Amino acid sequence: MNLEVRQDTQLFVKDIYSFTNSFPDKEKYGICTQMQRAAVSIVSNIAEGVSRNSTKEQIRFIEIAYGSLMEVYCQLYIAKDLKYLMSEQFETLKQNVDKISNKLNALNRSFKND
Repeated sequence: MNLEVRQDTQLFVKDIYSFTNSFPDKEKYGICTQMQRAAVSIVSNIAEGVSRNSTKEQIRFIEIAYGSLMEVYCQLYIAKDLKYLMSEQFETLKQNVDKISNKLNALNRSFKND
């Protein structure tokens, strides 16, 4: 599976892990792990979705990936509000969320048009 959105999401996961490593220790089992799990869920659901033979299942997994992306997006705002992320870090991650969101929507439309 060599989809551009999968590659972008794989890099996004690395970024999330990198940024959450700088969060306070008290967040190790809080927002850090929640963001990391949600980010991994995005790429995992893309992989599972494109491997399915049924269009209905493909769409379902891409929608789950999108939901996980929105979960990370929400958590980024929380991290920014808690001052765990600087504004420039937040903006970089937000741009990645927007890019991945657009590609997931395009992938979903392509499944629907098949």
